[in-house]
Amino acid sequence: MKHRIVVLGAGYAGAFAAGSLARRLSPADTEITVVNAEPVFVERMRMHQLAAGQDFTFRKLDDVFAGTGVRLRLARVTAVDPDSRTVTVTGEQDGRGDDVIPYDTLLYSLGSSAARQDVPGVAEHAFDVAGRASALRLRERLDGLGEGGSVLVVGEGLTGIETATELAESRPGLSVALAARGELGAWLSPKARRHLRLAFERLGITVHEHTVVDAVEPGRALAGGTSIPADVTVWTAGFAVHPIAAASGLEVAETGQIVVDRSMRSVSHPDVYAAGDSAYAIGDNGLPLPMSCASAGFTNMQATAAIVARLTGAEVPTTGLKYVGNHISLGRRDGIFQVVDGEARSKSWYVGGRTAARFKETVLSTAGWGIAHPTFGMPKRRRRLAGAPERAAVRVAA
Repeated sequence: MKHRIVVLGAGYAGAFAAGSLARRLSPADTEITVVNAEPVFVERMRMHQLAAGQDFTFRKLDDVFAGTGVRLRLARVTAVDPDSRTVTVTGEQDGRGDDVIPYDTLLYSLGSSAARQDVPGVAEHAFDVAGRASALRLRERLDGLGEGGSVLVVGEGLTGIETATELAESRPGLSVALAARGELGAWLSPKARRHLRLAFERLGITVHEHTVVDAVEPGRALAGGTSIPADVTVWTAGFAVHPIAAASGLEVAETGQIVVDRSMRSVSHPDVYAAGDSAYAIGDNGLPLPMSCASAGFTNMQATAAIVARLTGAEVPTTGLKYVGNHISLGRRDGIFQVVDGEARSKSWYVGGRTAARFKETVLSTAGWGIAHPTFGMPKRRRRLAGAPERAAVRVAA
């Protein structure tokens, strides 16, 4: 019987991992299934661009995995049972109804969604850019605003900054503002912070610093008794993982992320690995990796390397988990790359302007190309599992 590997989620971490496993493991011994709710690969890092009105060609996952041997199941995960080693899905997307998928090895990479933090009115009245459907809803709403319509972006993190600047540049007829809990770009180096402020001034973005939004209502947001007018409120104040992992009995951190060891293996269930935003992984600096595209790359490479090694009887390698910096787009022609030290503190220098913008676009385009071509560099002879008939025969002959 083949070893059944199930990958949950086909975002940056899951799609890369599935392609890597297909490249490196023999289909004679393994069966790889990817479960994903969307039929296309969603470039999460471009959702603010989609909301702003820019168009993209979404890669169909059927095409992505064609010829790889990877099986695609379009369904939504509703439960994981690590004791019985099964995943429950609802197959509304492919018309197959509810189903239970057994696995021998599970890679959990369901990612994250917008963290609404139980703030009144956010669920009912705010928009977000955490997924394709939500970005398209925001885009449609913005299309309906007339000249002079107002947009308030809540959250001064990377997503908030990128969303505010993208909207202001792509839709100059709108009045865009951003609400920050503290000082805008406080975590950046002084020179990078100045660059950011100049970009906001150039784009005409109003900044409400030291402002905690505690409620969202139609046409406005409330912050400590102050009313901030907003035809549209966009919520970017952090991300949260799906509660499925915590409900499954897997050991999770306070964030709900799966606690993993250095190889991305669950500390409570050795048949389960986690990658991307779903993993509570400690980086080489001793700090938890932040939820980001870069972390998705680090963790999926380590997880797939560990899975391949353990299944084939090899020594588990250690891949780097070093977070080197923050890359922020400020529209299509400007950006900031802020280098950080070993303690994740900003260094004194940064790269800005068109150079930073082009560099980030190259990174995103390369990531998208890599996912769209999972068989690139496919070895002619993929590795057999430890104990597979051919390997056993060689050992006896020796």
